[in-house]
Amino acid sequence: MSPETATAAAPSLVQSVDWLAIAPPTLTALVALVVLVADLFVPAARKQLLGWTSVAGLVAAVALLVPLREGDRSTFCLTADTQLRACSYTADHFTLVIQFLVLGGALVTALLSIADTRDRLPAGEYWFLLLSSAAGAALLPASRDLATLVVALEVASLPAFALVGLRRGDRMSSESALKFFLSSVTATAVTLLGVSFVYAATGTLHLTEVAQRLGDVPGQLQTLAQTGVVLTLVGFAFKTAVVPFHFWVPDTYVGAPLPVAAYLSVVGKAVGFTGLILVTVVAFPSYADVWGPALAVLAALTMTVGNVGALRQASTRAWSAVRLLAWSSVAQAGDLLVPIAAAAYSGDDQIGATVAYALMYAVVNLGAFAVVAVVARTHPENRIADHRGLYAAHPAAALALGFFLLNLAGLPPGIIGLFAKVTVFSAAVDAGLGWLAVIMGVNVVIGLFYYLRWTALLFRGPEGETVRHRAPAPVTVAVALTAVAGVVLSGYPQLALRFASNTLF
Repeated sequence: MSPETATAAAPSLVQSVDWLAIAPPTLTALVALVVLVADLFVPAARKQLLGWTSVAGLVAAVALLVPLREGDRSTFCLTADTQLRACSYTADHFTLVIQFLVLGGALVTALLSIADTRDRLPAGEYWFLLLSSAAGAALLPASRDLATLVVALEVASLPAFALVGLRRGDRMSSESALKFFLSSVTATAVTLLGVSFVYAATGTLHLTEVAQRLGDVPGQLQTLAQTGVVLTLVGFAFKTAVVPFHFWVPDTYVGAPLPVAAYLSVVGKAVGFTGLILVTVVAFPSYADVWGPALAVLAALTMTVGNVGALRQASTRAWSAVRLLAWSSVAQAGDLLVPIAAAAYSGDDQIGATVAYALMYAVVNLGAFAVVAVVARTHPENRIADHRGLYAAHPAAALALGFFLLNLAGLPPGIIGLFAKVTVFSAAVDAGLGWLAVIMGVNVVIGLFYYLRWTALLFRGPEGETVRHRAPAPVTVAVALTAVAGVVLSGYPQLALRFASNTLF
């Protein structure tokens, strides 16, 4: 055989990279490096340029999602001939929706952060860490092998530890970062152990091939495979902050800078749930009889514990707005789990309900944090009582916050919040999980108490002299963006709810 013939017969070892498919996370990572280097040369008086550069980079990354809508694109695929084409990176419908959520959430966080980096946080380090975490979060939904999935998860998580503890000399910030770090390191260790067991049992890391081979694992490796599946799911349960792995959430949100708490509540949660969806629905469908009931029980526990925690927080004299939003975030995580659990009983069509709910939650929760940031300019304690009479001082902010809270409660005029909750209800009922739908209904009623109590406080007469809240322009833009998005989605909920009726994989 001639050398030319031998070369033609052998599979090519050169990867063909689809640069457009990987452009959004790649651009975000490159801007992070540019900002870090530029911080060495930009004078202190002009550090805000780093923030605006970061905002521009995130806008460009979001814009790069538009040309990817034409069809699914995959890259970093196996070069050997296989019956099932396995790729490490896939930009499909599911990937683009989650990347839009992640990068959009990071963009709103960046707008909320510009004033803080000018006054209280080291600019270069902050923007580098935020963009690095956003790049990892944008990579994760496209990951289609367990190694890339874990790497993306850690790239998203590791900078977040530093962001939480970035306020130098703040004891609460340091303690919060330590709690967050310890819980996340534990989750990573458990996840890596589970992934190694799954690899040992199946001989592959690609999700589609794992799904194919788990059904034919030899008898002597069955216990190893089952243990690997359970440990992997437990690791992602830590990342999603579901009960009983939620203990770090309230203290971390309170101790972190306010924009970072907003980022964790939306982007951090999206990262955990995206990973959970990929490992359950794509990699472990043959173990649906194991993870389906487990996730259903965890959903019920999570929404109940989260709402009871928020209810207790609302009953204290100096209840904290951020701590209440933290407990609310735990409760909302339970709602997000419901369609994933339902997918075990009625197929992955139900996953669209989680995506629709996540889009609603991201918009209104970021908006609520943005208005809290407005009030925090004059009341840094972030107490709910500080919002009393907000309508008299800042009517637009009060109306926006009231709208966001009604969305979270699932009440009109927050139509998108109501429709999203109905979609999740439908997913549970269609899957035959009527008991879970009943528990969700009870928790919706519990949530009404603290959401409506906070809303009513906004329109009461102020105690003492009215304090005018002057928000920096970027924070005002963040409030306006989220409010407009919420109104548009409420007027045309099909923009988000159409994902609930589409198969995402």
